[in-house]
Amino acid sequence: MTDRNNTLVTEVPYNLYRQPGFLRGNLLWLTDGLSGSSLFVLKESPVSVIQLANPGFDFLVKNGSVQTVGAGILPTDVSETDWVRGYGYTLGLGRPAGAGTSELDGLRTLRSYQDANHPRRADRDEMIMMNTWGDRNKDTKIKEQFIITELQKAAQLGITRFQIDDGWELGKSMNSATPGGSSEAIWKNPKYWTPDPDRFPNGLQPVIDAAKKLNIELGLWFSPSIDSSFKHWDKDSQTLIGLYKQYGIRTFKIDLVQINDKTAEVNFRKFLDTVLAATNYEVIFNMDVTAGRRNGYHFMNEYGNLFLENRYTDWTNYYPYWTLRNLWNLSKYVPPQNLQIEFLNKWRNADKYPVGDRFAPANYSFDYLFAITMMAQPLAWFEATGLPAEAFQTAKLIQTYRTNQTQIHAGNIFPIGDEPSGKGWTGFQSVVTDKEGFLLIFREDSPEAQNVIKTWLPASKRISLQPMVGVGKAIDIVVTKENRLPITLPTVNSFGLYRYKVLN
Repeated sequence: MTDRNNTLVTEVPYNLYRQPGFLRGNLLWLTDGLSGSSLFVLKESPVSVIQLANPGFDFLVKNGSVQTVGAGILPTDVSETDWVRGYGYTLGLGRPAGAGTSELDGLRTLRSYQDANHPRRADRDEMIMMNTWGDRNKDTKIKEQFIITELQKAAQLGITRFQIDDGWELGKSMNSATPGGSSEAIWKNPKYWTPDPDRFPNGLQPVIDAAKKLNIELGLWFSPSIDSSFKHWDKDSQTLIGLYKQYGIRTFKIDLVQINDKTAEVNFRKFLDTVLAATNYEVIFNMDVTAGRRNGYHFMNEYGNLFLENRYTDWTNYYPYWTLRNLWNLSKYVPPQNLQIEFLNKWRNADKYPVGDRFAPANYSFDYLFAITMMAQPLAWFEATGLPAEAFQTAKLIQTYRTNQTQIHAGNIFPIGDEPSGKGWTGFQSVVTDKEGFLLIFREDSPEAQNVIKTWLPASKRISLQPMVGVGKAIDIVVTKENRLPITLPTVNSFGLYRYKVLN
């Protein structure tokens, strides 16, 4: 529930003594202090506070034993005729450190399972998306000509997908600027999910055609009916199948979900599975996990990517280093390629931030804000028509990124450096093979022009760095014995994206 939380990962070291450990979390990592052998247990469920039937902890750990707890099923959920799916568990095994493995090997084992659970296909899963909701005008501007104009500006920036958020439909949700909207009893109006004739008098075809001419794929927002635990799941699924067949729309943001009981969970999954099966798995869902009882990082994540967080300059809760920190922390345990990460119009609401605030968005280049998103799926969270002319200079960076996005995302991406603080050195490493990959390094507002940054590179090896974007320079350099890399970036709040190769 990122609307209420800004610390998304908590690591809790725990040494067993006489009392058992009643532990909460999705991932339990156990390491033998003598041999270095390790194993992990992944609980495939929502986070603890929103699980169904959670007893207050997820693992019971004693000397010599580990018990998994809380399958998300109450006795009343059990059926005499049908299997009931509970939360799953995945076990991963490591080898002793002396066998040539390391923490990286364990993380890559976890990542291999996660990637197998949702195999990415470049033409479907890779995207640079724009969604105008980030400028907080809600649905007030959404209409045919506005969308066409936005598409033209989006194309200039290099956007590949444009998503019309809440407001394209005839019905009015609880988030609409129109008073009286509701997300309940949707199907009392059988035309709820038809294009609003006042906003789109010609239906969606004109905006679909405009998008195609600009090589942009159009997506839509959708909120399945939560009534009676998604009782109308089949009507919802047929709606999306119909939009796919009529318009070819295959990217849907799924929002306002409430999974309050097992029936709701079962029916919501039926809704998703039915759409995928009927569209030959061409559809991808952007699953909003910002509020309510929904899926999450380790549950129902096979259906697409996660819309991670709502952040707005209007409320001064968009700080670039916060966004970077959340992605950095998650990237150790969740594939960042499966997360939508936002960058905003830094020129809006600059006067709302405190005078002298060194971390305010206005203090960063637009290139830097986009670079934060590159290891994930970038989300342009603004109206393109609201950007100043200088913003479109970032189109050069975006074009280079588009050319290399699939290659960068082909690796296992993990955090490097220090946790983002706004004043340190941080970044990401995409481990494509044992010999090559990509490094994205950020010098935040740090006075140091050089840093020896912690990486996952092999110790004492010479590597070649070739800059792709940013302010970095080509260099051959030796990794330290502690897997650290000496790196120089000339200015504060700058970055460098490199392709690296291990030379010896």
